[in-house]
Amino acid sequence: MNIDSIRTSFPRPHGPRPLASAFGIVGLSVLAALPTDASQHQGKGSPVTKEFEEAIQLTPNLENGRKLYRVCVTCHGPEAWGTRDGAYPQIAGQLRSVIIKQLADIRAGNRSNPIMRAFTSTRALPGPQAIADVAGYIAQLPMTRHNGEGPSFDLDRGKQLYNDNCTDCHGANGEGDSDKHIPLLYGQHYQYLFRQFEHIRHGMRRNADPDMVEQIKGFRLRDQVDVLTYTSKLKPPKEKLAPPGWTNPDFPYYRRSWHPSLP
Repeated sequence: MNIDSIRTSFPRPHGPRPLASAFGIVGLSVLAALPTDASQHQGKGSPVTKEFEEAIQLTPNLENGRKLYRVCVTCHGPEAWGTRDGAYPQIAGQLRSVIIKQLADIRAGNRSNPIMRAFTSTRALPGPQAIADVAGYIAQLPMTRHNGEGPSFDLDRGKQLYNDNCTDCHGANGEGDSDKHIPLLYGQHYQYLFRQFEHIRHGMRRNADPDMVEQIKGFRLRDQVDVLTYTSKLKPPKEKLAPPGWTNPDFPYYRRSWHPSLP
């Protein structure tokens, strides 16, 4: 099997499903957001917003966050695990500061995501406290054990590419950095990682860190597949994983069979 056939066997989504997501978040991403320094930027390509600065300082009300998350369930699922095909990212367990950053960026127009723009409007999220609340709720949800993984083309090479290009910002195990609002990558769906990598490289993520754009612009397709396959196989620590068979008790009216991320 050559690399072109591998790419064909993992088709990327051609756009959001109806009623799209909270993180192209996270949906948002994970979510995959980019390295930022809150003292200067909310992503080097986008200025810090007043709402971000306020929301990041607030204590989240998790009960209100649960209520606000109801509008996200249609796309991200009751567990916030997204879909294994990468149409929607896993946002459960993402760093709270990263979720706030992406919501604030989308809301301010610093990140293009037209459908998510509606879900981050002032009608959906009335102000900084609402942003803090829903981000806090999502961040404390346990993560799936069964994220979509890439093809095992050359994991040793993928690991070397990851260590050379990603570790300094995203961490050796993809754990991210809450203080710098750098997203965690472990447990994320391969297809979502692949799509966001393409968007960053081709200038479709306006809040992308220019240093990252420069760093990855020379990646060949094989480099991209190898490093993202390796990344998709990085697993969350045990304390962040959902127990086998777990479903979100906050949304009992969703049947287990509805969620495509569950095995």
